[in-house]
Amino acid sequence: MKNIIRLFAIGAVAFTGVSCEDFLSADPVNRVSAEAFFVSESDLQLYCNGLLESYCPSANTIGMGDSYTDLTASKSGTDYYKPGAAWDAGKQTGWDVGDWRSIRRANIMLRDMVRAKENVSEAVYNHYEGVARFWRAYFYYSKVKTFGNVPWIDHVLDVDDALLYAGRDDREYVMSKVLEDLNFACTYCSTDTKTYKNVINRWVALAFKSRVCLFEGTYRKYHKVNPSTNQPWNNKYESADDFLQEAVDAANTIMTKAGLKLHNDYHALFTTSALGDINEVIWYREYKTSDGLNVWNDLTLNYNTSTASQKVSPTKALMNMYLTTDGTPIESDQVPMSKEFEGRDPRLSQTVHAPGHEWTYGGVTGPKPLNFTHVVTGYMFMKWSQEFENNYTTGRGDNSVPIFRLGEVLLNYAEAKAELNNGSLSQEDWNLTVGALRDRAGVKNIWPEDTANYKPDQWLIDYYAQAEGAAITNLSNTILEIRRERVTELILENLRVDDLYRWHCANLIALRDTEKGWKGVYLSADEVKNGMEFNGYTYTFTAADTNPNNYCIGTSMSDNNWTLTDGDHGYLVYHEDLRFDERMYVRPIPSAALSLNTNLGQNYGWEQ
Repeated sequence: MKNIIRLFAIGAVAFTGVSCEDFLSADPVNRVSAEAFFVSESDLQLYCNGLLESYCPSANTIGMGDSYTDLTASKSGTDYYKPGAAWDAGKQTGWDVGDWRSIRRANIMLRDMVRAKENVSEAVYNHYEGVARFWRAYFYYSKVKTFGNVPWIDHVLDVDDALLYAGRDDREYVMSKVLEDLNFACTYCSTDTKTYKNVINRWVALAFKSRVCLFEGTYRKYHKVNPSTNQPWNNKYESADDFLQEAVDAANTIMTKAGLKLHNDYHALFTTSALGDINEVIWYREYKTSDGLNVWNDLTLNYNTSTASQKVSPTKALMNMYLTTDGTPIESDQVPMSKEFEGRDPRLSQTVHAPGHEWTYGGVTGPKPLNFTHVVTGYMFMKWSQEFENNYTTGRGDNSVPIFRLGEVLLNYAEAKAELNNGSLSQEDWNLTVGALRDRAGVKNIWPEDTANYKPDQWLIDYYAQAEGAAITNLSNTILEIRRERVTELILENLRVDDLYRWHCANLIALRDTEKGWKGVYLSADEVKNGMEFNGYTYTFTAADTNPNNYCIGTSMSDNNWTLTDGDHGYLVYHEDLRFDERMYVRPIPSAALSLNTNLGQNYGWEQ
């Protein structure tokens, strides 16, 4: 058992902030000491369970992953986007022993599992090789998103391996190798979801492949250069269209062969523990506080407190993304907050705190108030909230968290087809994907190319026209509507930042209107003077003593960072100065890594 435990403790070798001598004195690196391991199916399963336990995304990774986007406001934003933080290679992390250990663990399995080849069936062997290669692709995808060009390591490094001090590989080569791994996993991982329930199987691999290939295909389309080098793509391997076609094929396989269907209750996807009973969900992180289990998350607490979270709020831009139930955009966003949810896509009130919502607090059940100690814009999220009293004080949420689900796969298919060769999405494709999601939500499905019934949304057109990447290609109504649907269906599921980065739209994170801040609720002069009524409560606005143009909200005078766009009325704006520039599409290589290996080189724009 001691040797088996050591399997999961072995770290990475190289590309770290510690010396090779220090690392060698801590743990052997060139051979796994448990020579008797990896000889049976149970050994392969045990090792894969260790990978799953270590690397399955957490509730906060998924549920809080959209905290710093263009559509969410936060009182405690990341320093990466703050002008005064002076982000540089010295502050960057992500290249230490622990950051590369995951890839090493996958490579250890691929090296040593050959000992089991004569003891298991070919199908079992190929399944577990597919699982190992899935994880290697999973880890490398994260590395490429963060740093762009990275070293491709497909074997366990020995102490004298030349790769220890080699340079980085081109992103296009690395992503080609990632695609190879995913294609193997998508071919050979088992489809038996009874035996391989909520672990890596073929459907998980296909869902992930559809996400990865959509990301890389659109990234190459909207970015004319590799941001690591500022040089045009070399296209030695797959092209943008090649990746988009791979995304289409992977998503289509799930849509036609996995036997999945959209669940009829959108909100239940994010508030129930029993996700395994919902046929839309492909892979999830399980949380459960019943039957003697105590595995919980604090998502409800994080979205409802000022002490344990990033204090994240919806913005007016997010609110404007939601259509009316008749499938048309809103005519004006200058309406009282209490009226803003009327006749709208029901997912709006299942995502943002709306009139009629109740909670239990202090033993009393009644209308749920806003809390301006953590609400920045006047709007408050409720997508992940389980309205149980102990969730607001102890964070004992038992809602399981979907990692991959059919809703995303449908949108991956639709977008990849719409982007492929500048548009190959048919009306039938639309009805099977975006149309199906709108039908599930209770929103009238209108094909964007139906000129007689489709009403273009000028606000949406103008919104993306502000993005740096918008000028690269004219965005069709179909693509704009798919982007809208990715928001209304997937917001707060850790996908929005990736979407902005691949569309060359990340400057929207820092973009402001006429004032530096996040735009929130619209307030009439009467509401400012006499208070805003919402869900049975009245919220007052008091001019700050230090600056009569700034406002305090409610009884607290500690935060007077709000202004109104039109003096005594207008949009509520919470001030925060952010910045984004072109080099930020990839992070700098950390200084500690460069000091040990100058061959790594620095990403373009981050040179000292």
